[in-house]
Amino acid sequence: MLKIAVPNKGSLSESASLMLREAGYRQRSDMRDLTLLDPENEIEFYYLRPRDIAIYVGSGELELGITGRDLLIDSGVTAQEILPLDFGRSTFRFAGPLDKKLQEKDLAGLRIATAYPGLLEKYLSEKKLAAKVVRLDGAVESAIRLGVADVIADVVSTGGTLRQAGLAIFGEPLLQSEAILIEREGATRSDAVETVLRRLNGVVIARQYVLVDYDVSDDFLDAACAMTPGIESPTVSPLQKSGWSAVRAMVKRKEVNRVMDDLWKLGARGILVTDIHACRL
Repeated sequence: MLKIAVPNKGSLSESASLMLREAGYRQRSDMRDLTLLDPENEIEFYYLRPRDIAIYVGSGELELGITGRDLLIDSGVTAQEILPLDFGRSTFRFAGPLDKKLQEKDLAGLRIATAYPGLLEKYLSEKKLAAKVVRLDGAVESAIRLGVADVIADVVSTGGTLRQAGLAIFGEPLLQSEAILIEREGATRSDAVETVLRRLNGVVIARQYVLVDYDVSDDFLDAACAMTPGIESPTVSPLQKSGWSAVRAMVKRKEVNRVMDDLWKLGARGILVTDIHACRL
């Protein structure tokens, strides 16, 4: 029985459960449930604090887990990222008082408050910056005002919370984070794990791409295919109308409207877009 850890609360939990459902796995209907058995797929899901998931996977107690890249690095355990899941995006940044106009080189000797000491210490070590790390549990926006830190290092989505606290982001991002699938380093990957990996990867790709169908004159076929190269290559079929072809290709969802405009200008007609619910590539 394969054992997989899933975040037990928050937006990360909701998005992870939705992705698992799209991949064909049962998920809990009662948020108070801490375990769920999916007998059809021979998987047992454990709903844990996102911060603890890397520890359980790194110890080998659970084979796979879904957590944040920032939480994996902060844990310092022997687990590794095997698939980015394309949700739960955030950025780990430095922030300081608005009136200080700080730069990263100014960090030497300062007190930096964070709820991610492992991640921060790793970054400071790589950059050879000597600073004091102040470990806090939870929100750190008030650390400067309360006199326990000079700057903070925290996960930032929009920066609105920091601005409300009178803080400004500075320097380059320490880390671009998102939800990821992890396994223990050095683990022998079973067929069951490979199946989960393929299914989740299929959902990720299906969310990122759409299918585009269109008709185009053979005079412009090469140019149209260059606009829609697909994953490997587009599918081209001759139409009953002489000198015209039907083309089908996968196009990135975020680019599809621009591609449709370009195809129309080229002379393509009958342009249709279809969602992809699942795939194996």
